[in-house]
Amino acid sequence: MIDITLAHWVYVVGIVAILATMLARKNIIVPAVFFTMLTALAFTGSLPDALAAIFNASLVAAKELFNIFLIIALVTAMLGALQSLGSDKLMVTPFRPVMRNAHLSFWTIAVATYLISLFFWPTPAVPLIGAVLVPVAIRAGLRPLAAGFAIAVAGQGMALSSDYVIRVAPGLSATAANANADVIANRALVLSLITGGIALVMGYLLEIRKMRPASQELLTEWELTDSEAIAKNTEVVDAPTTGHGVALRETELGGGPEGVGSVGVLDAPVEPDEEVAGVPGVKRRTSVFFAIFVPVAYAALIAYLVYSLSQGGSEDSLKGGDAAALVGGIAAMTIFFATFAEGRSTFLERSAEHVTDGLVFAFKAMGVVLPIAGFFFIGNGDFSGTILGVAPAADGSVTGPNLLFDVVLNLQQHIPENGFVTAFGILLIGLIAGLDGSGFSGLPLTGAFAGSLGPVVGVSPETLAAVGQMGNIWSGGGTLVAWSSLIAVAGFARVNVLELARMCFLPVMAGLVVSTIAAVVLFG
Repeated sequence: MIDITLAHWVYVVGIVAILATMLARKNIIVPAVFFTMLTALAFTGSLPDALAAIFNASLVAAKELFNIFLIIALVTAMLGALQSLGSDKLMVTPFRPVMRNAHLSFWTIAVATYLISLFFWPTPAVPLIGAVLVPVAIRAGLRPLAAGFAIAVAGQGMALSSDYVIRVAPGLSATAANANADVIANRALVLSLITGGIALVMGYLLEIRKMRPASQELLTEWELTDSEAIAKNTEVVDAPTTGHGVALRETELGGGPEGVGSVGVLDAPVEPDEEVAGVPGVKRRTSVFFAIFVPVAYAALIAYLVYSLSQGGSEDSLKGGDAAALVGGIAAMTIFFATFAEGRSTFLERSAEHVTDGLVFAFKAMGVVLPIAGFFFIGNGDFSGTILGVAPAADGSVTGPNLLFDVVLNLQQHIPENGFVTAFGILLIGLIAGLDGSGFSGLPLTGAFAGSLGPVVGVSPETLAAVGQMGNIWSGGGTLVAWSSLIAVAGFARVNVLELARMCFLPVMAGLVVSTIAAVVLFG
């Protein structure tokens, strides 16, 4: 049995303190940094080394996670380039003619939100769907609350919890669990579809009797909703939103630029000939081309991933890092082509501006993860040596203490060797971690527990990491927590955010319970 030292106890107390801070709905950076220093101090006995560990922990986390930051930056920059052409609005217009009644509107909003969020995250999906499709749905007879529910569950929940295309979440979970990111991504996709499918069906069944016949009066009534109250709900933009971007920063409903915050886009058709409405100087065919090109390019990438897996198996197929690189490469080339199409004379400057904006957004959205991940990396033997300043071995490798795994091994006789109990325990930890209103900041925690507990209870770390990912993102990503980016959804739907969170609670929790059971049964 491995001896438990003072450093082990300090690290465990740090985990408990972080969980307590999350339950209190406070930011966890300070306790993460503070207990990183205390753990290093307990291990090394040196205050200078402990202070250095604060920097080293974030530096190690930044090295391990920078590829994730770069993907976020490039995809965000690509979206900015598409917005400059008006292509972002055109990408959702094919869904509008389908919305003839409340039933079709509910499922159209869910499908459109899921597809956009899967490729771009929910950040752009919320204003796009809110501005273009929600007014159509209201006029078709769907209640605003139901529209907000469909957006939240399909985008902030189902698409973001798998993060199958951009793969930020699986990357975070895999790094902390020392597991295979591709396996986590595949299992998270299945679990997200189970959870989201159950939640959407339950929400739809609960809403059927409240759906109304189509009427222009419904839209007029909705548009006359107290704008001051909506603005108050919408402008709460400083709530933590790690992993899915700023909830809503510059938009005010009814007063923002057309296609972002203005309902007026409902009846603002694209100009038939030369220019896209609201985007001076951009020809319609250019905007349409990129609106078609981007979804087709990423659909082709998904098809290639599937083909690679079917032909080469999991060992020889395209790996997660390669897939992420392709996502980033497509995004980068799209930025350059789009800015060139926007204007040849400003091509170089505009390209640089979009990339800079993307990098700034990436660090605003994900920067909080670094010190948090650094604390959990200090409990992983693969990283703790570098953080704690352990001298390299003769072969040049640096091996440090495996604090979290040591504690788990010593508590093994007290841990029920039951996969279901462990899976639900990690799900609960993930739900608690999401209470800070951030979908991704708790992933290092659930990933670390998955990597440590999996071998003990006979369930693969990838399965447990995927379960923890579900809890984290469905909770804090914007379905259960009212102070998350659910605020933006409520703002565009013009409903009370607490009422929307209450509507999401039972369907989402039912979906999570079923998907957790399915995870253990299907994957083990």
